Amino acid sequence: MPPRRVLHIIDSLHLGGAQEVVLNLATCGSTSFQHEVAAMHGRGIYWDRCRQAGVKVYSLSPHKFLPFYLASILWRILSDRPDVLHCHLIPSNIIAKPMGALLRVPVIINHDHTNDTRREQSALLRGLDRFSNRFATHIVAVSASCREFLIRRESISPLDVTLVPNAIDLTRFSPCDSGKSEARAHLGLPNFKKIVAGVGRLNPQKNFSLFLEIAAQLVSRFPDIHFLLAGDGPEERRLRDKAAELGIGHCVTFLGYVADSRQVYQSADVLLMPSCYEGLPMTLLESMAMGLPVVASKLDGIAEVIEDGREGFLVPPEDTTLFVERTAALLEDEALAKRIATNARAKVNAQFSVERMTSAVEEIYNRFLR
Repeated sequence: MPPRRVLHIIDSLHLGGAQEVVLNLATCGSTSFQHEVAAMHGRGIYWDRCRQAGVKVYSLSPHKFLPFYLASILWRILSDRPDVLHCHLIPSNIIAKPMGALLRVPVIINHDHTNDTRREQSALLRGLDRFSNRFATHIVAVSASCREFLIRRESISPLDVTLVPNAIDLTRFSPCDSGKSEARAHLGLPNFKKIVAGVGRLNPQKNFSLFLEIAAQLVSRFPDIHFLLAGDGPEERRLRDKAAELGIGHCVTFLGYVADSRQVYQSADVLLMPSCYEGLPMTLLESMAMGLPVVASKLDGIAEVIEDGREGFLVPPEDTTLFVERTAALLEDEALAKRIATNARAKVNAQFSVERMTSAVEEIYNRFLR
């Protein structure tokens, strides 16, 4: 029997956890499915990564504000005739699902990646999301909190939503044989300093503005400390200016996008994640798998992975003082940092392998294709 065709549609292929999930689904599953990926607008980092992995990838419009995708989604579906239309992130869920239903795609999957505060705060956006969910054959939620939001706030039946946590390739993300010094040299980072890292797209969700405020307080306690931000995004200029205003510009390195994020995790002593909202961030799982202790916002998806004080530290968002104290504790106490890193890696190995994720998603495909 020829492989079933799956068309993933996502708003963009810029840096993000949802994009990593799409790449994993397209490359790490069984040969029973043939995957293609379409970005609603632009190209981005994951355009190249998909092509390098041998996955067919399309851009449906050159720019976000040129809505050619309204026609090109229809054309892509008509051209591909997919057995499964798999929609990721809010724009794709709202726009592509009704089009897939119009063209009678057999199975339409809505992948809910995050508890986006815009959807919580906007009745219009929530209404559109709820309306478009009528066209989904089934919904995948990456965390229990995402699933609960859909059931509680969008009146989705519990039978129509399956929890499939994000996952990573554990053969790729594991403690490196090469040492910390080599990773730092490769990235141009100082060797004999404590390094606190932030990883992700430089946008308001990741709250790197608070990261810099925490950094400014840590500088006064650790004269041998350095900070790095790995990622690009619309807030880069503002964050550079803020680092200068706080007087810490000399000890913050903006790396931009790093193709091999393992080098970032290998070079750092602590990962600091003061996000405003998350689903189940890939950065969290990757750093835990690499043996890098984490201090993160106490958010639903993150708290489902980390038990505070065991696999990492959880801090209420915006509690700058506690972020400083927890990060300082890991920098000062090597035994504590090692114990937390060991516990974190054991949990990720046991529960968050990409094989488990792809198998669970393919079972959903097969259930409804049958």
